[in-house]
Amino acid sequence: MSIDLIVHSANQVLTLAGDAPKRGATQGDLAILRDGALAIRGERIIAVGDTRELLARADAQTRTIDARGKIVLPGFVDAHTHAVFAGDRAHEFEMRLQGASYLDIQKAGGGIMSTVRATRAATVDALVAQSRARLDALLAHGTTTAEVKTGYGLDTATELKMLDAIAALDAEHALDLVPTFLGAHVVPEEFKGREEEYVALVVEEMLPGIDRRPKTEDRKHPSSVVGRPSFCDVFCDDGAFTLAQTRKILTRAKELGFGLRVHADEFANLGAATLAAELGAASADHLMVTRREEMRAMAQANVVAVLLPGTTFGLGKTNFADGRAFVEENVPVALASDLNPGTCWCESMPFVIALACRYEKLTPAEAIVAATINAAYSLRIADRVGSLAPGKLADALIADVPDYRHLAYRFGANPIATVIKRGKIILDPPK
Repeated sequence: MSIDLIVHSANQVLTLAGDAPKRGATQGDLAILRDGALAIRGERIIAVGDTRELLARADAQTRTIDARGKIVLPGFVDAHTHAVFAGDRAHEFEMRLQGASYLDIQKAGGGIMSTVRATRAATVDALVAQSRARLDALLAHGTTTAEVKTGYGLDTATELKMLDAIAALDAEHALDLVPTFLGAHVVPEEFKGREEEYVALVVEEMLPGIDRRPKTEDRKHPSSVVGRPSFCDVFCDDGAFTLAQTRKILTRAKELGFGLRVHADEFANLGAATLAAELGAASADHLMVTRREEMRAMAQANVVAVLLPGTTFGLGKTNFADGRAFVEENVPVALASDLNPGTCWCESMPFVIALACRYEKLTPAEAIVAATINAAYSLRIADRVGSLAPGKLADALIADVPDYRHLAYRFGANPIATVIKRGKIILDPPK
């Protein structure tokens, strides 16, 4: 049986073999092969093993890449992004430097609503054009699968427009996208003082309408899930949605068969992490002020903690999520960029890994697990991506470092030398 591509002679192949999710004592299990190799046919991995054994199976048509002195690992899975939007909020960054808080800016009509106004005004084509460059940067830094949320529409028409843009990008771009509906991002300005009416709109119009949205079948990535979103998310926090409102939205979403995610405990603890456990959510994200007893509830319910250290850094804050506590409480930990225009315009998962090790007290191995197989598990796609195993998609990275610890030890440059996405080689992405 022929082999299209063999990546061989790597110092380390981080296979991350084993069942997802990894947690507690196994959170840092990389399952490393020394002098390892990866064999690919078409879009799939067909073998992972010893370099000499796999090279012996090559024929004249087999392409080879010598990864001597480097490491090979799965493509990063970014489990929380807001990568599709219009405009920017650079002026708000300057306002924060001058002392304005996130909530101050939001109350003054800026923040999320600033991006909502720009996104409502943009066409689908404009959204695709502006977002394409961000996906290029994600891919160049090693992300091969990314979750992308709506939530800059906050009316039915624009939320659907965002889903159209996400579907168009997924169809044309090498990156695979997993869509999440975030119609409950904040209450839009036109519903000020009528918050319950907006919740009713989400529950009674948006969710049923999006539930009827068909999956697209004639795409270049037929196994991806685009069209009807895979998940529904709610931002439960001060200045966003209350716990009762969050429960109402997520309960309806669950009835309609959506997976659940929740922005929880970013600024204030309203009980969203416990609600995520109660409702069986796939993930709770942010979690800067989550208590130990809530972590234990998440662990029991198998809710993945998606930590977003880039956001805390982007806000110039120091209250990073306690990643070590989540590991100690046996919660599966994932990492994500939270790429967004307001608080964290960051496309680099290696930088997120570096932050998580320094400020959230993960080890380099734990952070790599968090950025690959555990992130994939939180998106319910760990059977396809997140580790290097026969039968999985051939999403792999060659990093120009001699040891996996360098992915966290070094920062500020791009360590990814080669990206392989669905078996296709993307060489020398921009540093």
